[in-house]
Amino acid sequence: MDKRQESYEVNLFNPKQGYMRGEVVLILAILVGWGVVNFGFQAVLWLLAENPVGEGIFTRLTFFNLPYHFWFTAQFLPLWFIILCVIFNIYLDRLTERHSRRRDRTYE
Repeated sequence: MDKRQESYEVNLFNPKQGYMRGEVVLILAILVGWGVVNFGFQAVLWLLAENPVGEGIFTRLTFFNLPYHFWFTAQFLPLWFIILCVIFNIYLDRLTERHSRRRDRTYE
């Protein structure tokens, strides 16, 4: 058994050209989108608080008969996660198709 073993190295801070670089850029973009919406809204709530308890404009606004901050945290953030997953899969499929070596050429 004289098979040569090649080391497979993955470095997220210095990815190889091509597919890996595109995948890392996509992952970072999705993480930034998730972080901005999750932590950005919490920062906005904190900045707009009118008293030490944290009540503010988003507590008085209602959406479907719920305070807006509650609806955003309980309903929109899980929906945002699902939207990001769909976006990630669509762009990863496009990236894979673009860099595929065994592309199906029957439709060209």
